[in-house]
Amino acid sequence: MKLLRTLSGPRNLLVRTIGRRYFAATPEEYAKRNYANNEAEYSTVISSLTAQRRHYLLRDVYDDMMLDGVKPERDTFHSLLIGTMKGARLQDAFFFRDEMKAMGLVPDVALYNFMISTCGKCKNSEQAVRLLEEMKRFEVKPTGQTYICLLNACAAAGRVDRVYAIVRDMTAAGLGLNKFCYAGLIAAHKNKEPVTDDVASKILELVEQSKGWSAVEAPSDIPVRSMMGMSEEELYNIPTAEFVFRRGGFLNREFTVYHVAFHACADLKNVEAIDALLEMLSKDGKTPDVFILMETMRCYLHSGDLQRGRKLFEDYMSSGKPPMIELYVTLVEGAMVGYTPDGMQLAQETLVNMNSRNFFLSPKMGSDLLLVAAGEKTGGYTTANLIWDMMQARKIIPTFPAVQAYYDGLKVREIPADDPRLQLVSRTYNNLRKRFGGGGGVGAGRP
Repeated sequence: MKLLRTLSGPRNLLVRTIGRRYFAATPEEYAKRNYANNEAEYSTVISSLTAQRRHYLLRDVYDDMMLDGVKPERDTFHSLLIGTMKGARLQDAFFFRDEMKAMGLVPDVALYNFMISTCGKCKNSEQAVRLLEEMKRFEVKPTGQTYICLLNACAAAGRVDRVYAIVRDMTAAGLGLNKFCYAGLIAAHKNKEPVTDDVASKILELVEQSKGWSAVEAPSDIPVRSMMGMSEEELYNIPTAEFVFRRGGFLNREFTVYHVAFHACADLKNVEAIDALLEMLSKDGKTPDVFILMETMRCYLHSGDLQRGRKLFEDYMSSGKPPMIELYVTLVEGAMVGYTPDGMQLAQETLVNMNSRNFFLSPKMGSDLLLVAAGEKTGGYTTANLIWDMMQARKIIPTFPAVQAYYDGLKVREIPADDPRLQLVSRTYNNLRKRFGGGGGVGAGRP
């Protein structure tokens, strides 16, 4: 049945399957074509794809395991679930859970935690709650970690009522609130729609309350190996997740609640709240880390205060501290808000300065900036062109949405059809559209 299901799948998988396994081939040719032969090798492939953010290929790898007759063990399913969680691929997460059950492996607390976290990334709090109920039916005991995953999943959807209900359940079970719980409470208030007038005061109040947090019961029944390569910040969908392993004083992990608060106030463009948080931090005798500085800059810039945002950037760069590319990117992105002449000029100057200091855009940073710059309706499109050229110089292909937006912006301008830039962008756009257009963008795999 598994083979029939695989052969009835996408055409490219059918061709790949037949070509690799069923046409006549010598053992040497087969070994050369086959990228993995046992569970250890497949586990390495899964980890590699997850590290490369190619989460959309995990289902294909799993299909290949089945065709090779390799039975995945519990740790392999954990790796697959971590990959789908990082890629926010909820449908794939449920597929792997069902496959695990079909093989006689009872889903454990770690697997459910990963799935609940995936629900949070997809802002699907209803499904997260149903997973907790399923755990109870299968007599899988939730841990403190499970409740924090659920709390933050509901917070991502702005379900303040459910978040406080979970807090009450935790308190009744004798569990204290830790920094990740307070982070979830702050996120819940920020994400609630419509935004209330008292949201900023609520955030400040929660930051103050969090200073007496206590440790939540450690989920000792989750093997440490299941969490390899993943931080608690990522499991709980904390905004600092992608920066946890950055060095140079980028992140002080003791500031988790402050991090979430600054991020929330920046999203709300509430300068007064940001300034109040800075004062609270100062009274605590703490110095802002780079993440807090980045969020403060973002708030000022998105509120239209270019001068204050730029000064914050320049003060840091002249302080002797390690320069960070994230600060350059924050300044460029924020300067483009509203596409004002002064802002676009600042963005261009910052990009040139960044490049001259040998800081280069990653595929994600470049694609995100190109997508914003491509929204400029008037002017010479200089910033978008500059970002495109910087990525081309390093042979980086932007994501499909970024290329599409840039291509659309070029088409509405008076550019000759034989212009080399337009022709290159057109070719790139058409190539990406063939590969990803039907699925919505680069990284789109299974629907």
